[in-house]
Amino acid sequence: MIAIASADRNWGIGLKDQLLVRIPSDMKKFRELTLGHVVVLGRKTMSGFPNGMPLSGRTNIILSRKKDYTVRGGIVVNSKEELLEELKKYPSDEIFIIGGGSIYKMMLPYCHKAVITRIDYAYEADAHFPDLEAEPDWVLEEEGEEETCFSIEYRYETYRNLSPLPLG
Repeated sequence: MIAIASADRNWGIGLKDQLLVRIPSDMKKFRELTLGHVVVLGRKTMSGFPNGMPLSGRTNIILSRKKDYTVRGGIVVNSKEELLEELKKYPSDEIFIIGGGSIYKMMLPYCHKAVITRIDYAYEADAHFPDLEAEPDWVLEEEGEEETCFSIEYRYETYRNLSPLPLG
């Protein structure tokens, strides 16, 4: 599994169920990486999508504690155990964990890789990605060149989990 996120200097990823910033080239890269694959997300992350609908061209698996929650065009699971069971149906390298903060925290131990867009700015945030630099099992494998969009400086970083947990 691969975690994919855009995080600021403090690993902030969102505020009030919205991304901290939208970088067109980063959105394009996200689409290219996840298209045709499985994306795993929480209900609140889904609510931040256009019209609250699943991402097209992907299998959307949404985790929600609300038993009566349904999503047209998405697979809804109600527990971590149910999610892990559902994920066994797909090749691990085709599964992308896309948020929010609690989903990242829960699923990161199962991920073998994390693709992070690191934004060189500290925003106000109420949702965070786990600090991979403080995680002993995670190592920075690749760091891209600094890029700029308007006045936003960012770079792509790839981290590797040295000991991911198996799904089952």
